[in-house]
Amino acid sequence: MRLTIERKNAKIYPDPKRVIARYFFNSEERARQVIQHVMEMNDEKVFSTISPILQEYSKRHRNITKVLNRHCSRLQRIFLELNIDYEQLHTYRRLLIGSFFTHEYSIESAAFFNPSIVEDPDQTELEEGQKRVIISFRAVGEGHISSIVFRRALLDKACNITVDPVGNHVDEAEIIHSSAYEKSLFFDNAYSGKIAQHVLKEVADQLEEKFDYNKLKALISQMKQAQPDEQSKMEYDKVLWLADSYYKITFSLDTDISDRVIFPISEFERKGIEDARFVRFTEEDGSIVYFATYTAYDGEIIVPKMLKTKDFYNFKIMPLYGTGVQNKNFALFPRKINGKFVMASRNDGWNNYIMYSDNINMWENPVRIQCPKYPWEFVQVGNCGSPIETEHGWLLLTHGVGPMRRYCIGASLLQLDDPSKEISHLDEPLLIPNKDEREGYVPNVLYSCGPIVHNGQLVIPYGLSDYCSSFATVDLNALLNKLRSPSLAV
Repeated sequence: MRLTIERKNAKIYPDPKRVIARYFFNSEERARQVIQHVMEMNDEKVFSTISPILQEYSKRHRNITKVLNRHCSRLQRIFLELNIDYEQLHTYRRLLIGSFFTHEYSIESAAFFNPSIVEDPDQTELEEGQKRVIISFRAVGEGHISSIVFRRALLDKACNITVDPVGNHVDEAEIIHSSAYEKSLFFDNAYSGKIAQHVLKEVADQLEEKFDYNKLKALISQMKQAQPDEQSKMEYDKVLWLADSYYKITFSLDTDISDRVIFPISEFERKGIEDARFVRFTEEDGSIVYFATYTAYDGEIIVPKMLKTKDFYNFKIMPLYGTGVQNKNFALFPRKINGKFVMASRNDGWNNYIMYSDNINMWENPVRIQCPKYPWEFVQVGNCGSPIETEHGWLLLTHGVGPMRRYCIGASLLQLDDPSKEISHLDEPLLIPNKDEREGYVPNVLYSCGPIVHNGQLVIPYGLSDYCSSFATVDLNALLNKLRSPSLAV
């Protein structure tokens, strides 16, 4: 008999009004023509054209002039080719040029799903029994491009959830590339196999043991000039794309968390950032940091990556590497076990694995702990976020794919001191798509990227058919008692 699940009334839907101002560049030829057209306009015409644009779009973006100036500055190479002194351009002319190279992108226009939930660093001014939480989502817009977005919410004593209203604007972060790279680490990772080996060797031979981004960028530019075709040049670009996978981003302190979007930045993630699994991680000294694993996708290559933050304003982004991170569906445990980091994974695409590591970025030797066993999961099993520590073992929510490609949510219990040993596994799903949850962007899919425990209840955020998101709760003790049943022992 299946456990009683309480579905909450709260639902979060995609909002097409949530837009960011992105850089828009069609081609070199069109860019030159647009710039020349603007340069032929007199000052009065420039002002009368840009003024209503600023008035209209300042209502839609926090600092539209900063955005337009930034986009104009990206054209300095073309200004140089056209013998235009960029530094002498009047402010309004710069803004007008920048506006032609800007477009709005609706980050949530298609779908809003696959949430994970963690405790907010700020737990001040709450009543007894309340908990403030941060929820991350996969937002999908035009072209199926995914990004990471956030909402803040409050859980009350009864685990009812109230999601805060969103802010008025959406902001991308300021990007800071890593100042230095270690050559041995940079070239010895999982993605090197996606780049021609002779290119890697040629680039590596001309770099010192420590190098910076600008040095690499200049070297790649120089090497590309000697290549006979675009395909050969792209192999050199891939090395630079790899460097772009290491960066820091920072958001303005005057942004609400709902205003912050982590949008694809590097070429390796240009087609989307998928299914972030956030975890509140306790360091060995007791300090708290938040990690999230996610999948970066460039249209062909899947790149597992990780981000780290303490405050949800400043994030460090880095790739994961090693033979153990060759697919997707990675979830970090919330603390070290026996002195090692631990990760749940689905390395081969349909079985669950556990990995141990001394280095949070390097993962090898995955150990298979779970295979599809029941009809509702015959196609594949995977995790639904980071495990939760209980006195009886690590509680790991799983997803199972069965007939008609229906995704259900299940649960397993792993041994506390050695989570590579599975104690038990539910023979029936916890959560199955009902008739109100089956229709959406991808029908028949319930999927979560991480639950939380509050007042004895397991709170499960989940995506409904890859369209919107909702929440469900189950009594934690009832679930653990079910998992401890001898009939479910592995």
